[in-house]
Amino acid sequence: MARVFLSRTFAVLGGLVVILMTLDLLGESGKILAQPGNGEGELWYYVMLRVPQLIERFLPFSALLGALIALGSMNANSEIISMKAAGASAHQILAPLILASFIVGLLLFIFNETVVAPAYDQLSAWESVDYGPMPEDSRAATNVWVRDGNDLINAAHVTGRGMSTELRDVTVYDRENGIIQYVISADSARYTGDGWELENPVRFDVQAVAETRLRSFSIAPGVTPDQFTLSDVTARSMNFLELRRAIADLEAAGRPTTALEAGLWHKISGPLSTILMPLLGAVAGFGLARSGQLFVRAIIGMALGFTYFVADNFALAMGNIGAYPPLLAAWAPFFLFLMIGEAVLIRTEE
Repeated sequence: MARVFLSRTFAVLGGLVVILMTLDLLGESGKILAQPGNGEGELWYYVMLRVPQLIERFLPFSALLGALIALGSMNANSEIISMKAAGASAHQILAPLILASFIVGLLLFIFNETVVAPAYDQLSAWESVDYGPMPEDSRAATNVWVRDGNDLINAAHVTGRGMSTELRDVTVYDRENGIIQYVISADSARYTGDGWELENPVRFDVQAVAETRLRSFSIAPGVTPDQFTLSDVTARSMNFLELRRAIADLEAAGRPTTALEAGLWHKISGPLSTILMPLLGAVAGFGLARSGQLFVRAIIGMALGFTYFVADNFALAMGNIGAYPPLLAAWAPFFLFLMIGEAVLIRTEE
């Protein structure tokens, strides 16, 4: 039973990934090839970075369809009836599928940590430069905006952490009452503890339309490095341990972390959702196939699975805006549909 379930699951996953990757590549290939020098190699590089994300997203859904196909075919061939006639309960029949799905969920968690997070990080960095030459450090933040009172500071690239943070291609918009007075540009800026020292600064006076090259200039004494380095933290681009460290840094800096905490716990609850799929799809495996209700039961199982994915995305969205506590946003749909699946199974079969 486990072998049949796994073969159906990965067959569905392979078909979905091929179809969705083809459609995705058709939409993005024009942007990739628009960059001078890009060719077939860059298209395959995009595929290499995008496929792990598709696997992460659609493996639980494939497990649902795999369970429906496996259990539905066993029911149609009277294999489920034979097992029940031999004294096996519904939970005993589903046990091999649940064990196999737990192993799949564990492997998916490892896959997410080691492959998906780095791939998402590299693809995000590549997309930020419109599929042009990659930054030297793919983990460097790009196009970061920070506000210092009325002034705005833009850094094209941010590298390093703490006192070693360095800004490159810096532009400062000196504003008064919302009107730009000066535009200061510099090749780079380093944190000195009392502000940011600009290298080769040039100041443009908007009112006088005059440009002045400055020998030395310091800006933003109240802006700390974490405002640049932690301004673009995303849960999907980091593994579990890296995200925990980033959350700790943000908390130390007094920044909100609710959305990241929800994403942190969802890194565990997301892969474990594969355990629910045999349970939610079990309704297709029971009942009499000759009663003509097998198709209806398969539709019910699919509807339960789809409802779980909708509820999971909704709870995570509520967690991102702070409406739900992080633990509730990550785990409530899992335990809710675990109880629903158990209730349906016990009510109809046990």
